[in-house]
Amino acid sequence: MATPDPKENDAHSIIISVLVVDDDEAHAEAVAESLERVGCECTIAPSGKRGIELIEGENFDIVITDLKMDDVDGLMILRKAKEELPEAEVIVLTGHSSINSAVTAMQAGAYTYLTKPLDIQELRAAVDKAAERVRLIRRNAALSRRLDEKFGFEGVIGNSPAMNRVIDKLKALAPTETTVLILGENGTGKELAARALHQNSNRKNKPFVPLNISALPQTILESELFGHEPGAFTGAVTRRIGKFEYAHGGTLFMDEVGEMPMETQIKLLRVLEDRKITRLGSNEEKAINVRLLAATNADLKEMMEKGTFRRDLYYRLSVVSVVLPPLRERQPDIPLLIEHFVKEFSKVYGKEVQGVTRAARHALMHFDWPGNIRQIRNTIEGMLALDTDGLLDVDDLPDEISPLAKTAGPDGTPLASGADFLVGRPMEEVEKYYIARALELSGGNREEAAKMLNIGERTLYRKIKEFDLKS
Repeated sequence: MATPDPKENDAHSIIISVLVVDDDEAHAEAVAESLERVGCECTIAPSGKRGIELIEGENFDIVITDLKMDDVDGLMILRKAKEELPEAEVIVLTGHSSINSAVTAMQAGAYTYLTKPLDIQELRAAVDKAAERVRLIRRNAALSRRLDEKFGFEGVIGNSPAMNRVIDKLKALAPTETTVLILGENGTGKELAARALHQNSNRKNKPFVPLNISALPQTILESELFGHEPGAFTGAVTRRIGKFEYAHGGTLFMDEVGEMPMETQIKLLRVLEDRKITRLGSNEEKAINVRLLAATNADLKEMMEKGTFRRDLYYRLSVVSVVLPPLRERQPDIPLLIEHFVKEFSKVYGKEVQGVTRAARHALMHFDWPGNIRQIRNTIEGMLALDTDGLLDVDDLPDEISPLAKTAGPDGTPLASGADFLVGRPMEEVEKYYIARALELSGGNREEAAKMLNIGERTLYRKIKEFDLKS
């Protein structure tokens, strides 16, 4: 296979993961060794049954399977791979006497077939071409991610330094299988961050299953997680599939994980270690292939010290932690959120909204937002639902926010007690002060600052150069 160019995208330089399924173990070893010499990472399944187990439990880029095996044939391996690993390519190996079956495999979605005895160069060439297709899919996925909203990452909106750090971290974690603990106050968008990780991962075509742990009694919680058999407890009349099984191949997001009872914590730890679940009322273990994401607003370290959260479970969940900052610490993102939610709810309510007045925008910018993203979202929805003139103004603000509008002048320009020194000063100094203040309030967003000042962006750009405000 060609040596990856380090200048290419990460999608191009990935190591290709290959599963070789063949009940002739010596032949499987030979195939794996020949591909490892050119940079592939190979796993061997010495039987069709083991191949099925590996496909269900792990991710592979390419599956190479013998067509004729004693327990499970190659066509079944092919069907399972297409079901569990839709982006993987499958290469079928066959003898000359089974060419018709190989054609059937091609019709069922195999990338190609090769006849035995294998020509090593032909094998490597086929894997190389299949790998290029895998890389192309990943490059396209990476391109799609780059074409997200200008300031967003699959719904995680922000351009402040704090949020840029969060988004960069999410982008790095998304393609991995790492368990992530998402921390933050209520309403900071923990589920949005989890969905971003899922949507930008190799599991995006599989289920994303959210579960809020809080307020669920232990029996119901364990049934929700692991499922149950009929008669497992009072009221369990039929079999129930739990969230782990339902999320098979995808992502399970457990919110408010700090609310989990100690006994359930022990069972969850065992599932994370063994990658198997047992339904309530059953003795049969079932393998699961799930990426786990967890979130909480609780201080788990403090809970560990008090003995209410298991230390070993904490370290299992927090392989990597992502901390979402509260909205009061990311003021430059507020204009972006306002615009985003205005667009969203304009469509929901079928209303044409001209915009938000400067006075109303000033009040929204200077509110503390104890409920974070959820609160500003609900506020904008309420303003838009009640609006009758197509312009969101001070009269549309909720009562707890509207008094802040009084700290703005008639045109919405922020009034600051420290601005009295400008009285009697040259107009140039007054102009410089208010441009600098608008840039500060908008977090350096020139488009937003120009709107605040009611001037064009080109005029603002010229003034920034004139007053040397680039820094």
